[in-house]
Amino acid sequence: MRASRVIQIVSAKRRSIAALAILSLLAGCSVGPKSGRRPGTTPHVSAAQAEETRQCMGRLASTGIMFERLPDKSYGGGCSAIGAVKLTDIGVPTSNLGAMTCGLAANFSAWARYGVTPAARLILGSELVKVETFGTYNCRPIAGSSKLSEHASSNAVDVAAFTLADGRRIDIRAGWNSNDERVREFLRVVRTSACKRFRTVLSPDYNAAHHDHLHFDMGGKGGYCR
Repeated sequence: MRASRVIQIVSAKRRSIAALAILSLLAGCSVGPKSGRRPGTTPHVSAAQAEETRQCMGRLASTGIMFERLPDKSYGGGCSAIGAVKLTDIGVPTSNLGAMTCGLAANFSAWARYGVTPAARLILGSELVKVETFGTYNCRPIAGSSKLSEHASSNAVDVAAFTLADGRRIDIRAGWNSNDERVREFLRVVRTSACKRFRTVLSPDYNAAHHDHLHFDMGGKGGYCR
C-alpha cells in the first residue's frame, strides 16, 4: 500500500474518533445526569394513580366542565403536579386557576355550581358572575411550618372574592365580619357547602393567615372545617 494511501486512512480514522467524541459530549449535555430527578422532570406515576386520574377525568368530562389535561411534573423539593388539570370553563368565570389535581378540580367546580351560585341567588338576590382566587399550585410550606402546603402538590385552592351581576363584589377580607348580615350569611353558607366537598376548609375563623381567603384542599384524611 502506498504511503499516501496509509496517511489518508489514518486521517479518516482520526476524524471519525474526533466526531464520536464531540457527539458523546453533546449527548452528555442534553440528557444530564442519569440518576435523580431535577425540577420539571416527569415523575413516576403508579398504575393505580394513573387509573384513578383517568376515571376522575372521565367523571369531570361527563359534567360538561371544560378542562385541559396537564402533563405530570415533579418540580423538586417535594413539589409536583400529578394527575392535574387546568379548568377552562366551569360555568362561571374564575380567575387565577392553575394546576389542580383532578379531584380538587371536580369538587371545586361542583362547589361553584351547586353551592355558591344558588347561595348568591337566594341570599343576596343576584346571579354569580365571577369567582376570584389567589391561585392553586405554589411550591411553599404551610405558613409558620416546615411542612409543605397542599398547594405544593396542586391540591389546594384559595378563594378571595365573588362578583355578582348587580355589580357587588363580596370579598372575604371585608365581608367576613361585614355590617351587612346577608353578606355574612352568604359567606358562611358557602363555607359550609365547601366543608361537604373538600377534606380541609380554612376561613378567617381559623387564623390570621386566612383573614382574606377561604382555603380548600383534598389532603390528609379530611374532616377539618373552620
